Amino acid sequence: MLVPSYSINDYNTLPDQPGVYKFFNAEKDLIYVGKAKSLKKRVASYFVKGKGINHKTKRMVREIDRIEITLVNSEFDALLLENNLIKKTQPKYNILLKDDKTYPYLVLTKEHFPQIYPTRRLIPHKGTYFGPFASVKAMNNVLELIRNIFTIRTCKLDLSPQKIQEDKYKVCLEYHIGNCLGPCEGKQKESEYLEDIEQAKHILKGNLGIAKGYFKNQMQKAAETLAFERAQYFKEKLDLLEKFQSKSMVVNPSIKDLDVFAIVSDEKNSYVNYLKVKNGAIIITKTVELKKRLDESEGDLLLTAIVRLRDQFNSDAEEIIINVDLEENYEGLNIHVPKIGDKKHLIELSLKNAKYYKQEKLLASGEVKDKKFRVLKQLQADLSLQEIPDHIECFDNSNIQGSNPVASMVCFLNGKPAVKEYRHYHIKTVDGPNDFASMTEVVGRRYKRLIEDEMPLPKLIVIDGGKGQLSSAVEALKELEIYGKVPIIGIAKRLEEIYFPGDQYPLHIDKKSESLRLLQRIRDEAHRFAITFHRNIRSKKALGTQLTEVNGIGENTAERLLKHFKSFKKIKSAEAKEIEEIIGKSKAEKLLVWLENQKGG
Repeated sequence: MLVPSYSINDYNTLPDQPGVYKFFNAEKDLIYVGKAKSLKKRVASYFVKGKGINHKTKRMVREIDRIEITLVNSEFDALLLENNLIKKTQPKYNILLKDDKTYPYLVLTKEHFPQIYPTRRLIPHKGTYFGPFASVKAMNNVLELIRNIFTIRTCKLDLSPQKIQEDKYKVCLEYHIGNCLGPCEGKQKESEYLEDIEQAKHILKGNLGIAKGYFKNQMQKAAETLAFERAQYFKEKLDLLEKFQSKSMVVNPSIKDLDVFAIVSDEKNSYVNYLKVKNGAIIITKTVELKKRLDESEGDLLLTAIVRLRDQFNSDAEEIIINVDLEENYEGLNIHVPKIGDKKHLIELSLKNAKYYKQEKLLASGEVKDKKFRVLKQLQADLSLQEIPDHIECFDNSNIQGSNPVASMVCFLNGKPAVKEYRHYHIKTVDGPNDFASMTEVVGRRYKRLIEDEMPLPKLIVIDGGKGQLSSAVEALKELEIYGKVPIIGIAKRLEEIYFPGDQYPLHIDKKSESLRLLQRIRDEAHRFAITFHRNIRSKKALGTQLTEVNGIGENTAERLLKHFKSFKKIKSAEAKEIEEIIGKSKAEKLLVWLENQKGG
């Protein structure tokens, strides 16, 4: 195929049409690929002096020996072709998207009784591939859901009709524990098996609503025919789907398919976060780093990321929202910057993740060199705090089976535990196990005391729990009129999500991040301190109950003894005179007789 080729002196003869241009050096190496609405104007801009070309671009221009072009029908087609050429050839002056991972897929095989299993190798004739998934965990969650809902085989046997009729196989353990219906022995019809596969495909495509509708319809049909056991079977499947969907970050059911992109930049790099929204839930989140090569504009960098990430994750969403305006509109791409509403909130969430990724990269590169406060500076950046959180206090509640509700507060100064500042709290104003009300009480008591004693407030308050506990703590701060003066967050244990007051969406800090490890350490220390206190109280109450078996010794007397001697062992070894000083001669004599009998028993 003859490709139009030009020397660097012939740039003015290029056609005034959309297309892709390629620059080659004297060694015939491809050094740059670009797109253009007008090839003539765009290529000429590299060679016309006085156009504000930066030194990087000048260096590239000095290397150009030959130009090749490919004409296309539209600027959008040029954009797609440019992306494919860059991905294939990786020219040295093009934007480098740093992402060397091989992503996992789930494959639905083309065979009798199809299998569904994970793979990183794409072999088109093998079956239909779903993905890629941004992480193995995300892929395994979907696979686990499908295997919990449907009885899909996990073996690799050839289940052709001929092999099954020849009785070549025997059912395995999966059949006996109910995970498979035994198609290998002909115990399940292929048509019934394919019904499950059809619903599994909807889940793999992210269309949970279709699968939910199917199970709901089957459940209602079974109930109408009084087949209540079968109705319960479908209800359990429906519950599994709803539970799985609840774990996804629900945005708004009215937002169907949407791609969200946000970009932040520094002098050398840009960082783009991508959120894929399907049927009202975020199903993919991915952040990438783009290495600048020719001082490209933020719009050019973002557009590069949009095309490559949509291609990588097989997105066909018709709408794309971004956080910066592009210089041009591209026919074929519905891109806009939302100003209000749920879509604006999605952009804010995406931007939060892009900023966090940027900070992580800066820390990893060693640009934050102050070792003493490195982690605290990272935490400050992650949580967007105005001050370094060198004074952090964390609260946790403890009530095992609803008994003896207590709470703890631990204090970390300069990232290290300040044990002398730890506090225990007996819950005084709340009846029964009520974590939310208990949290309001202890947070209020702590900071009311600090205010009265004119002591400094912490730079960060951490609540062990999610939105409910955080809201309860915020209520206490509002009553004391210090809400907004002290940053406060909640950390939920299940997914290690960071919640901010009034923010619908949590922040996910990288699991390997030093700042998250510090928050986890503080949270775990508060939990340990609360549990230890709770156990001591239960132990003392049990001992107090034992002492009240002595005739004449009630709860108050038992409490005085425990407060003074601290343990039952010390009471047994105490002198009679010392016990008399605490509870009087009469009660002491009765106690000593009882203790002597205990030894004899």
